[in-house]
Amino acid sequence: MNARRWTAGLLATVAAVALVGCTSQGQEKTCTTTSDGIIECAPDQRSTPPKLAGELLTGGSYDVSQARGQVIVVNFWGSWCAPCRAEADDLEATYQATKGSGVTFLGINVQDQRDKAKAFEEGRVTYPSLFDPPSKLALALDIPPNTVPATVVLDREGRIASVIRAAVKQEGLQPIVERIAAEQPSSGSR
Repeated sequence: MNARRWTAGLLATVAAVALVGCTSQGQEKTCTTTSDGIIECAPDQRSTPPKLAGELLTGGSYDVSQARGQVIVVNFWGSWCAPCRAEADDLEATYQATKGSGVTFLGINVQDQRDKAKAFEEGRVTYPSLFDPPSKLALALDIPPNTVPATVVLDREGRIASVIRAAVKQEGLQPIVERIAAEQPSSGSR
């Protein structure tokens, strides 16, 4: 339990530093927070793509840069997390509803044991998950989540477009994903 508290404190600190230190050549980059706590960054306010790669829960490896050109919904979860159980069906339904629009999903399993994580995922979701027991991948994000579950939506260029630090429902997540999927890529990208 102390490890979870320590990790949550570390992630909260990093999140605060990332939000405060979001500047580029003297020009402040700002993201907004909606009334329901969702952080959204306009396309011209998004930073460079985070590096997210690692070992898949089921074996093998995955690098999020392989999916560049697609919108990527990254969900941090743990088998021990009751809200993660509650949102699993909504995540899968949103994935099924949006994958034809160039959207992919990636889970990141944190603070967990592989066998428990596999058992949790079986029959719940069809998209892959990275296995990251020490939660190191959260630190790769400019606006890392400080709670689990947390969902981060990356635009087609791999930049953070939205951060949701709570369990999601399909009716809330799907419109965000569809809006980001409908954005036109900036010039200079593929």
